[in-house]
Amino acid sequence: MKRLFDILCALLGLVLLSPLLIITAVWVKCDSNGPVFYRQQRVGRFNRDFNILKFRSMYMDSDRKGLLTVGGKDSRITRAGYYIRKYKVDELPQLINVLKGDMSFVGPRPEVRKYVNLYTEEQLHVLDVRPGITDAASIKYRNENDLLAAQSNPEQYYIDVIMPDKLAINLDYVRHHSLIGDLKLILQTFRAI
Repeated sequence: MKRLFDILCALLGLVLLSPLLIITAVWVKCDSNGPVFYRQQRVGRFNRDFNILKFRSMYMDSDRKGLLTVGGKDSRITRAGYYIRKYKVDELPQLINVLKGDMSFVGPRPEVRKYVNLYTEEQLHVLDVRPGITDAASIKYRNENDLLAAQSNPEQYYIDVIMPDKLAINLDYVRHHSLIGDLKLILQTFRAI
């Protein structure tokens, strides 16, 4: 049932949002050199890697300078990128990941391998379900970049404080998820944005 819901909603979303997707693609392309889309390897269901798709919001090769975005004014972020990140428009191409079956609308946000390698055996259970475009942890940490910017060692703070809390929230989701709960999380996401 959840997979059918994901496919129908992803198709509907792509059709309804196509004008916004086209405008964003043109804006990204005109704002800076490089491709419209950014692909990054993430860890999905059953600990398998897949390529997540986003609108590119940073200058080319910015991920070589670090995987975490720190603060809203990170110098790696393009002008267009600032706005598409602020309003989460950069995440919309993940509807294609949902159609492909790599992701779901709701589920633990997919992480990069570097941080998944730090998970405990218990925490690895977040990989028992498809990762999602949104989850309760993303709503709670919607200002994560600002939290990290206030730290003297942002990556260590992420590893020691934010990541374990996100994983605890997501493990609770894995144990208790339902279609009604997913609908509530989707509505909470829209309100948070």
